[in-house]
Amino acid sequence: MFEFFFKYPSTVYSKGKLVLLSGWPEWLLILLTVAAIAALSLVMWRSKPVWNNLRSAILTALQATVVCLLLLMLWQPALSVSALKPQQNIVAVVVDNSSSMKRNDSDGTRLDAARKILDSALLKDLEKRFQVRLYSIDQGLHRIANTDALTGNATVSKLGDGLKQLTAESSGLPVGAVLLLSDGADSAGGIDRQTITDIRSQRIPVHTIGFGKEQLTKDLEIRNVDVPIRALSDARLSAAVRFRNRGYAGQKSRIEIKDGAKTLAAKDVTLAKDGEEQTESLMFSAGLAGARRLAVSLKLMDGEENQSNNSMSRFVVVEGRKPRILYIEGEPRWEFKFIRRGVEDDRSIQLVSMLRVTQNKILRQGASSPKELENGFPLTPEELFQYDGLIIGSVDSGYFSLTQQEMIKQFADRRGGGVLFLGGRASLSDGGYDKTGLIDMLPVALPSAKGTFERELAIPIVTPSGKESMILRLVEDPDKNLERWKTMPKLADYQAVGRAKPGAVVLAEMSTPKGVFPLLAIQNYGRGRVGVFATSGSWRWQMTQPKEDMTHEMFWQQLLRWLSSATQGQVIASTPNPLLSDDGKLPIRVEVREKNYLAVADADVTARILGPQSVAAQIKLAPDPVTPGVYTAQWNAPVAGDYVAEIEATRNGQKVGADSLLFRREDGVTENFYSEQNKELLEKLSEETGGRYWKPDMAGKIPTEITFSEAGITTRETYDLWNMPIFFLMLLALRATEWLLRRKWGAV
Repeated sequence: MFEFFFKYPSTVYSKGKLVLLSGWPEWLLILLTVAAIAALSLVMWRSKPVWNNLRSAILTALQATVVCLLLLMLWQPALSVSALKPQQNIVAVVVDNSSSMKRNDSDGTRLDAARKILDSALLKDLEKRFQVRLYSIDQGLHRIANTDALTGNATVSKLGDGLKQLTAESSGLPVGAVLLLSDGADSAGGIDRQTITDIRSQRIPVHTIGFGKEQLTKDLEIRNVDVPIRALSDARLSAAVRFRNRGYAGQKSRIEIKDGAKTLAAKDVTLAKDGEEQTESLMFSAGLAGARRLAVSLKLMDGEENQSNNSMSRFVVVEGRKPRILYIEGEPRWEFKFIRRGVEDDRSIQLVSMLRVTQNKILRQGASSPKELENGFPLTPEELFQYDGLIIGSVDSGYFSLTQQEMIKQFADRRGGGVLFLGGRASLSDGGYDKTGLIDMLPVALPSAKGTFERELAIPIVTPSGKESMILRLVEDPDKNLERWKTMPKLADYQAVGRAKPGAVVLAEMSTPKGVFPLLAIQNYGRGRVGVFATSGSWRWQMTQPKEDMTHEMFWQQLLRWLSSATQGQVIASTPNPLLSDDGKLPIRVEVREKNYLAVADADVTARILGPQSVAAQIKLAPDPVTPGVYTAQWNAPVAGDYVAEIEATRNGQKVGADSLLFRREDGVTENFYSEQNKELLEKLSEETGGRYWKPDMAGKIPTEITFSEAGITTRETYDLWNMPIFFLMLLALRATEWLLRRKWGAV
């Protein structure tokens, strides 16, 4: 329709420049136009018609428009457009050859549809105007002779890498355009900004033809599974499973988490509205030390169009280490006894305690050797930093020297450890901590007053943030967990700690005779974390409940795991994701610190990697130029399977420390997900490179569209506009409108 009125495709107008071919000066056109309008207005005014001024103005405007159009046509308007020279430019036709293109959409597979378009007419039409090169794209870019080479058997589709390879290989060739036929599924998660910038720098427009349904009618798909990468043995973990459905709103499904044949957790869920993402959390035990490959799945529904996107794998490394927590208590009290009893059977935590029995006598429990803590609280950072967590009970601040107070701050900030302050008659404000530098690390603003500790009952209340926290999860279901907390016994005492600081999270509050105060508040501090548990009366949760009730033990075990599980050693190795899906690229980051946990900038860091099929490699990590103590490298896992990387750091020939990474490469995974056409990616690619997104039924217009390009070898072509049908139709419409108005107003 556009071409019927305007003679040429819209591309000519969007890419062309308006010119006047008559050779007469433009100022003369403007002068004649103004003169014509003035003359018509004067004639109309002198005629003194019987109708009013508005009618006169309308007729004058119609006549003036006719004159302006005629003058414009006399000046011969035209469009000057850059066009590719015939047979002197290359058009690269790139076809997605991945398995997602074999997905069947009602009228056949996507790959069949792409072949049909190319073989029926598109390739021939392009070959009449350009030199055509045909490619397939999967893991990389491949030149092919014809569409028979397209099988759709590739398990990976890296559109960005393929386009980057194409621009690199054709940098010295006259490439006029790229035509990409794809469903937009990309194993790398999209096309990065640098690839698009490289294409734009060569001024190559990328036209895309999208295949596949933009929205499935019946499908249940897992979008993501979020689980901790590392965990302590026997830890209770939470997996957040994010999924969506189409066509099954209100129906029931079931989520399962398995480790091999063993079911770790299962949950029945009611599916939300069509297209609406929902998240469900499942709790399970990490079990013993070792690598866990978890299979998370949603029950298949009847009639699903894609049955391959209902499961997803995740990798969890359960560490065999046993974090050591130092608990210092200033006086014998029930809380101390029941905390020790609550964690004594926990295989993943070692609680070392020092209890001040009298002014000059200390009782040590859980120490690894007779010399440990023989001089009381540690006097040097190296001595304190051997622990992963620190609990400070009812100990007045004066017990610690200024040096020791600074060490406690650095234990969290530099060491990355966890510090927990408990309530008590010599704790927090009543212990003078509001007057020390330690107040900076606390998640609450302590009141500057004494008498904040009260021996009265208090009711614990879980906050919305606490509802989602694993620390307070006594029952798997969050709503049932809230109900369980409502039945928990009252606390024996409480301590008013003031309001929470802006960066803190209050997981639980307590209702007291003097108001509502934070009970459990936490925050990150430097590389570590700090918490306040503003009571010494949680022992009532054990004493006033049945003997077999384990909620008190469960709470303290989870709180102490939070306190210590994220604390790492002198050498910390990490990678963003230990499960490599359809991509062998493994970025490795290692942080190296001395015994006092200052950064080591001159270490030698190596990684020894062992994998399946006798894969073995040794790589050296390079220092990060920006962050002292950080070393990085990237390695490519060549085949699918499980790998282990042993990292060792040395300094001047002396070993600083070691760590290990377990990771796995899986192939043929990504293509199963996001089965709908990724139209957004294809449209963005075309728009940002100067091309256009096309639907398959519009493919016949592509050869003409591609012609108008500024890439490759071009020439300027001129397209006359004066004889466009729209001009003549406008002239006819204007004269007809004037005649009809004159008839209506009686002025013919």
